[in-house]
Amino acid sequence: MGVFTYSDEYTSPVPPARLFKALILDSNNLIPKLMPQIVKSIEFVQGDGGVGSIKQINFQEGMSPIEVQFLPGQDGGSINKMKSTYNTKGDIVLGEEQVKAGKEKALGMYKVVEGYLLQNPDAYA
Repeated sequence: MGVFTYSDEYTSPVPPARLFKALILDSNNLIPKLMPQIVKSIEFVQGDGGVGSIKQINFQEGMSPIEVQFLPGQDGGSINKMKSTYNTKGDIVLGEEQVKAGKEKALGMYKVVEGYLLQNPDAYA
């Protein structure tokens, strides 16, 4: 089994605190509503949403785990880092097209939430 990790960085006009609230703290409510085709459900594995809580995101088929980091950017926006980890079976090597498709899915999820926040400036403020 091989493990492949790919990282990307994106900028957003949305402040990091709003993105964090929407994409992390309230993800179990917001994301399945906005993207039922990507996310089946999000549930707490441990805790109730406070510090130390662990959430499990149950993706539809074909999605890989994503780690995110939200940093302050210019003009009140943010710099957002994403890291995807792919675990392959046997000697399978991921092709460039497969990696690109995974990155596009992760960015697509992020962009849907970003669009929602831009259209709803009071949400998660």
